[in-house]
Amino acid sequence: MLLPATYRVNARGHMEIGGCDLLELVAEFGTPLYVYDEDTVRQRAREFQVAGAGQTVVLYSAKAFASPAFLRLIADEGLGLDVVSAGELHVALKAGFPADRIYFLGNNKSEEDLAYAFESGCTVVIDGSYEFDLVGRVVPSGRRQRVLVRCSPGVKPDTHDFISTGQLDSKFGFPVETGLARAAAERALEHPKLELVGLHSHIGSQIFDLRGHVAAMQVMLDLVEEMRTAVGFSPAVLGAGGGLGIAYTEAHDPPTPREFVETLLQALHAGCAERGLDLPKLMVEPGRSIAGPAGVALYTIGSIKEIPGVRTYAAVDGGMGDNIRPKLYGAQYEAFLVHSPEAAADRVVTIAGKYCESTDILIHDAHLPAFSSGDVLCVPAAGAYQMSMASNYNGMTRPAVVLVKDGSARLIRRRETLDDLLATELL
Repeated sequence: MLLPATYRVNARGHMEIGGCDLLELVAEFGTPLYVYDEDTVRQRAREFQVAGAGQTVVLYSAKAFASPAFLRLIADEGLGLDVVSAGELHVALKAGFPADRIYFLGNNKSEEDLAYAFESGCTVVIDGSYEFDLVGRVVPSGRRQRVLVRCSPGVKPDTHDFISTGQLDSKFGFPVETGLARAAAERALEHPKLELVGLHSHIGSQIFDLRGHVAAMQVMLDLVEEMRTAVGFSPAVLGAGGGLGIAYTEAHDPPTPREFVETLLQALHAGCAERGLDLPKLMVEPGRSIAGPAGVALYTIGSIKEIPGVRTYAAVDGGMGDNIRPKLYGAQYEAFLVHSPEAAADRVVTIAGKYCESTDILIHDAHLPAFSSGDVLCVPAAGAYQMSMASNYNGMTRPAVVLVKDGSARLIRRRETLDDLLATELL
């Protein structure tokens, strides 16, 4: 799935999503512009829910994209939410997201983070020994904070090193193989202000090969078996994280949400039966795999630079300020001309951004038809980890975001103005 579920080429030969002609959206809202398809968001969320068949807790990972309007769709589909900062929690609560379906993850939480989590009524995932002391300070006597303990299962998946999180050498979680995970879980059980409801793990992101998740599940179930034998603890929830990859190019063929959930459930059921364990609920945390395919980025081509025998550069009005992923992870994308997406792509060009960095390249060797300055490009699979990591580098304003459905477009984030750049400055 490279483009949103409602994508089609309309009678004018233009790209259309959610019943909206993308060129008409550009005429109304300008570029750079991020367009999210409501039907795709709901469809992807439902795939996770249906595959779980009541045996799973599905949390949307807010770090992928957390506009309040977007989070309302997620809440409406019955998903929970994982947040990693007081800021994400605040946005979720202001959006009306039910606090009892919010889990606060992340390492090195502050006392203020944990106080806000407790006051809000969400569940906390303990990610370091330091947090035990902080919880003791913020939770009043006689009260308890619901928690999970994050464990590092020692599994390194087949993904970029920068988004691999489950190996021994990681800043996240208590390592299982050193005994620290079990010790942390037992400490949580003994803590007078904590209610330990489960164990959590996460091995990385943009993963196609699910064998890493299966291997991590076996490690976690071995830990559960140890704890049942030693202290009689059986978790109500076992978190397997998220990390399901998506297609960024036509060459990518990731597993579906159903395959992801069913693979993990099969491993959980088989592992529990083999060890004689009570069956906990499986917790999964899709973020990219819901938001990513639902969003596209639209840019206007400006300058075109041809270096004979070397390269042709087409510069657009966005770049690393709204999509840092190519620079950060070497991420690959494809692009289409909005006014003629099905024309023969017979030119190889490099799509450059407008930021003052030589590495501000969105796509190396993009295949496009003939184009001119003023044409609009569509970059699919742009819904996750782009707007959420957007910056004002070079004093650039961040793009607008619209949500489309049934031929209507709703502005859910306005384009920043130049004065917005001074909003926090003391002049």
